[in-house]
Amino acid sequence: MPVSNVAPAAYHHPVPLETRFAPASLPALLERTLAMNPQAPFLHFLGRTYSYAQIHKQARAFAAGLQALGIAKGDRVGLFLPNVPIYAAAYYGAMMAGAVVVNFSPLYSVEELSWQVGDSGTKVLVTVDVPELYKTASKVLGGSALETLVVGRLADMLPWYKGIALKLLKRDQIADVAYGAAIRSWAEMTPGTAPAAVEVTPADLALLQYTGGTTGRPKGAMLGHDQLSVNAQQVAALNPFGNPAGECFMGALPFFHVFANTALLNHAMVTGASIAMVPRFETKQVLATIQQYRCTGFPGVPTMFQAMLDHPDLAKTDLSSLKVCISGGAPMPGPVHEKFEAVTGVRICEGYGLTESSGVVSANPYDGTRKRGTIGQLVPGTEVVLLDKEDHTRLAPDGEPGELAVHGPQVMRGYWNRPETDADSFAEIEGKRYLRTGDVARIDEDGFLEIVDRIKDMIAVGGFKVFPSVVEDVILEHPAVKEALVIGVPEEYRGEVPRAYVTLNDGAAASAEELANWLNAKIGKHERVDMVVVRESLPKTMIGKLDRKSLRAEVL
Repeated sequence: MPVSNVAPAAYHHPVPLETRFAPASLPALLERTLAMNPQAPFLHFLGRTYSYAQIHKQARAFAAGLQALGIAKGDRVGLFLPNVPIYAAAYYGAMMAGAVVVNFSPLYSVEELSWQVGDSGTKVLVTVDVPELYKTASKVLGGSALETLVVGRLADMLPWYKGIALKLLKRDQIADVAYGAAIRSWAEMTPGTAPAAVEVTPADLALLQYTGGTTGRPKGAMLGHDQLSVNAQQVAALNPFGNPAGECFMGALPFFHVFANTALLNHAMVTGASIAMVPRFETKQVLATIQQYRCTGFPGVPTMFQAMLDHPDLAKTDLSSLKVCISGGAPMPGPVHEKFEAVTGVRICEGYGLTESSGVVSANPYDGTRKRGTIGQLVPGTEVVLLDKEDHTRLAPDGEPGELAVHGPQVMRGYWNRPETDADSFAEIEGKRYLRTGDVARIDEDGFLEIVDRIKDMIAVGGFKVFPSVVEDVILEHPAVKEALVIGVPEEYRGEVPRAYVTLNDGAAASAEELANWLNAKIGKHERVDMVVVRESLPKTMIGKLDRKSLRAEVL
């Protein structure tokens, strides 16, 4: 039988595991929250606060502006934005018009953005007048099927005095936008008129979220209003503290990423909470923002918490308002976890999710029982099985790790224009469709999950399987080591051999040979590295997690 659920007595989240949530369209949920308290703060941005009523009004106006351009239900509207207030208005406004939102990273090159615009069929793209972003977006407009570029003015989103200072003192940080028929200002696209009514149902497609996967071109995960709305409610149900509308989340994760889209934006929206957002993660600014707005929750990735530990302002920052930090996106190194909690007194709860699951599958309880080194227990209404690592049509043998596969209301419909991928993306077990995650996991007797590694990252050493994360966890115990990645490199005799790449803590001194000898004395013979390479930095993804795939491409 699938090891999918644990007895309610062993379940440590505030609601029962069997809890089910009613799917809804995201605009309908925004309307519901608006009715509770229209003037409640939704977004705090660099000293300016936007209420739910203000964002809702902008969203409706943007929906009307899209309709005036001829955008109809099912058309795609892209967001090429950092964390700025018009992100929320454009996101919900596009959905009010019945459009499908497509998230694009503001770090994309012209080629990357152009390809995804073409693959998704995006007709309208929203960006801001930051020179780097506008330059990239305007080149895509001129060389693709994109029809309209909408440009927001950053100065208009700031407090009035900061907006004036930006215009007068930092003119070089404002793009010279060539407005015209194909390039519209945000103000022009939000004239204040009411949009025509469009029936948006939970069954409608809401978001195309591109994911790089392990090989080839990125694929757009198709996420419906039902999947996104339910996952936001699943996350909200994990809060044991009461009065969810009183929470204020630190918004350092980029909204264009699925983790922030669910755990920050939609989570706050369905509960009436607020978000203290920053355009990008800068440690000093994040610490100041937490203190200024008395943030109560902080979803982040491990490198963010490491950066806070490394910053001299941490010791003088008042973090007493923080109830919990949630770590996701990458495994949390044990030493970072322990040191952060010891230094700050704030609990970190590790969780897990992926683009194809709308963001969140499991998390450690925010209060009470938890298990460090695990990704916690499933969010309510979710089931998992462990598949045989060599044959995904079968379950893993009892007691052995297997590929984690997820069944739940938050799981994607499939990949955009990629029906041929379904056979590899899903497994049929006992009549249910499970999403294959590619992650190897264990499940303990209490229903806590532990990720061992990724299927495609396992290193084959003379017939033995080596999990890179196991070796990384050991070398991170060395007091000189700050970050670590382990990859397999070709070797004639054994096929592959592990090699470790590390960065060192500030002021630490350790030679590569010393680290290799120390590490190899603590791990199994087949896990031993051929060498340790000490570097100034290791590659990271757009949200700041260590990127084994990029390192492998760089080295090999």
